[in-house]
Parts: sequence; C-alpha cells; structure tokens
Amino acid sequence: MIAELSERTEEIRRFHAEPWPFQKTFKTPLEDLSRFVSVILGPFEPEKGTLSTDEVVFEPRRLLELMARNSITVENQWDLNLGAEGREDIADLLEAALGDWVDFVFLLSPGSIAIYADHDEYTTFYCLDQSVLANLGSELVQAGFESISNYIRGRVEDRLQ
Repeated sequence: MIAELSERTEEIRRFHAEPWPFQKTFKTPLEDLSRFVSVILGPFEPEKGTLSTDEVVFEPRRLLELMARNSITVENQWDLNLGAEGREDIADLLEAALGDWVDFVFLLSPGSIAIYADHDEYTTFYCLDQSVLANLGSELVQAGFESISNYIRGRVEDRLQ
C-alpha cells in the first residue's frame, strides 16, 4: 500500500537535522532502475519506506503515475511526502522517485538504511553501521553499478539554504 502522508515523518526530520554518519554514493542508473532497486533492497527486510521530496525540478511524472494507480491525488506535486508498506510497494515508490528529476530522502523501516538521491543522478546511501554500508556497497559494485569515489554529500539542510 502506498499513501500520502500529511507531513514529513519525525524520522525524516531527524535525518535532515543529523544524517547518519556513514555514506557511499553511486551513479543513479536511469536505464536499469528496477535492478538497482532490487539490489538495494536485497539484504534488507523492510516493512515500510518513507519518501519526502526536497526539490522537484520537473513535473514528477513517474511519482504522479504511481500515485494515480494508488488513487492518491495531491494538491502540491512539488512537495511530496509518501509512505509505502510491503516490499513490492516500497520498491515501486523508490524506483518511481529515482526515475524523476527530484531530490528526496527515502528511509527504510526498520531503520537500516537511508537514501538521499538528487536530480543530478547521484544516489547516496547512509547507514548507522559501517559494515552494513560496506556490504551494500559491495553488492552494488558486484552488480555492475558505478560507485562515486571520494564523494561526500554535505548535510541536507546546508544544501537547501
């Protein structure tokens, strides 16, 4: 199930204020999003995924199509807060967001990974545990996805000012 949330969740507000300490960035593979999302979710058992947009550069067509399929209408497509339950809906929501020109935070629950993706086609993974991040990074590299070396994303709040 995918649903519109009335506002950013407390978990996303906390992440914005203090991103998790360990991060690794990959080039977002626009032509291979389904497999990218599958590898991302592979090692986890997510129950929920929460998405909050920071900036929407162009109309978020994929997100709007996904929302329409789930009978969700929004007044403001430039500021979205969405939640998904179940692995398939979490994957659909993440894939739609990665395919649009939006900057967003995506949190998996239970809280094993946070994702910040931007319209410049970079996807940064954050973890509280460095070994979890190393394993995810290794899985993505083994699957042929491009790691961006020495890229450190600043605090989300710093970029929005």
